[in-house]
Amino acid sequence: MTTPVSGPGQFSQRTDKAVSAANNSLPNAQYGENADYQDIKSSAPMANSGAIASSFNNLFGNPGANVVGLGADSQMPDVPVTDGAAAGPGQGPEALAGNKSESSQYLASYLPAIEFIANQPGSSDAARNLVRVIKSQL
Repeated sequence: MTTPVSGPGQFSQRTDKAVSAANNSLPNAQYGENADYQDIKSSAPMANSGAIASSFNNLFGNPGANVVGLGADSQMPDVPVTDGAAAGPGQGPEALAGNKSESSQYLASYLPAIEFIANQPGSSDAARNLVRVIKSQL
């Protein structure tokens, strides 16, 4: 049995229904295999698409609630607009770097485990680069 091909635009139809219908029973099952398959399949949790509607608002809340309008008063009146820039009043670019000492101490506690992972055969370049970055911040 092959899965039908969906047409374009207004003629498109869902094709995944044929796959789910094909999984209802085993083709050419030996004696007792289909009953075992049904037991295993019924014990597996299935997704319930109608129970909870997954949307961005349900998962993360309303993003518009945190937006400050252009005409609104400043929420940080004592901080100049040029804070973090290389010119003008306020802190310079060093303000954007964050507190390196706290983050390096935090990452240094994980360094032995990360080094162990990076030294394993087949480890990724990203793991080895992470070790290099942590060591450069110590």
